[in-house]
Amino acid sequence: MSNTLKTYIAAVRATLTAAMCLENFASQHVERHNKPEVEARATPEVLLAPVVISRNENEKVLIEGSINSVRVSIKIKQADEIERILCHKFTRFMMMRAENFVILRRKPVEGYDISFLITNFHTEQMYKHKLVDFIIQFMEEVDKEISEMKISLNARARIVAESVWRNDLAGRFRFG
Repeated sequence: MSNTLKTYIAAVRATLTAAMCLENFASQHVERHNKPEVEARATPEVLLAPVVISRNENEKVLIEGSINSVRVSIKIKQADEIERILCHKFTRFMMMRAENFVILRRKPVEGYDISFLITNFHTEQMYKHKLVDFIIQFMEEVDKEISEMKISLNARARIVAESVWRNDLAGRFRFG
């Protein structure tokens, strides 16, 4: 792992750990309701200032906290058009299965590729450090997955191009 990636991941881990201090907070407007305040934005007093941790302009994390929820939005590195397409397909695949990933949102925040929503109920049911570890592992693995998909795609394209080239040449120069 490169030095910049280590410091980037360490900063995200520390900020997420600090933001995970969540507690139950009933709605101030509707009795017996408990909505994630980071989503509802009904009570501005309980919202924390959003934090953007950026490795570069193409790779960053937005952490929005409140008293009872944290929303983590990730912009995945996309160097070229192929990586943009693969990233879009991969994140769409994940978001279509959001019910299997308890903290995954179906729709990302504008300008980001994927978002997670962690509420106080999640931190009561699961270990906080395991939730942070999951998001950090996701950030590390998604880059590797997209790179592997790109290598696989290029290899398949090369094989197809070679077979088309051979068939085209064989058809043009057939003697007989």
